[in-house]
Amino acid sequence: MITFQVDDMTCGHCVATITRAVKALDAGALVETDLAGHRVRVESSAAAARVEAAIREAGYSPQPVAA
Repeated sequence: MITFQVDDMTCGHCVATITRAVKALDAGALVETDLAGHRVRVESSAAAARVEAAIREAGYSPQPVAA
């Protein structure tokens, strides 16, 4: 799993937007969000850099978190 800190994820709309962006990249991706902790965990066959880019293109600022 890849974990990102996304401090500008502040509401349910943000969660939905990020989830849609990741699923557009990999429809089979598992996306777990922790809105209060501003964390997004993704299990995907796509490379971490591509997942990060998809979240950025959706308008957010993901920062990778070490496992």
